[in-house]
Amino acid sequence: MKSAIPRSGAFCAALALAAAVAVPVAAQDQATYARSLAANCFACHGTDGRSVGGIPPSIAGQNKDYMLQVMKDFKANKRPATVMHQQARGYTDEQLELIAGYFAGMKPGSAAPAPTARGGN
Repeated sequence: MKSAIPRSGAFCAALALAAAVAVPVAAQDQATYARSLAANCFACHGTDGRSVGGIPPSIAGQNKDYMLQVMKDFKANKRPATVMHQQARGYTDEQLELIAGYFAGMKPGSAAPAPTARGGN
């Protein structure tokens, strides 16, 4: 009869290895991870949350707790939206917290309009 100890030791080693691989956020730089999550917001809210003309609103520099609550409300369909409820549902609450923290750390304000192309002669 074989002993169960060697087999359970190998099982524990496999679990430890899986746990080390399954924690990408802990291994990554938090700021880089938060920015990568927030990048989906740039298309509408502008680079780093500073929109041109304020539509949709700039979210750079907003209070973290307020932003987190707003995103959770979108996620729970408690706040009217066109696309934000779909966007918010794509994130865990922990990811929403990282996104809110990222934008809270940005300098508030609006982005400058993009320069217009000049016609050549």
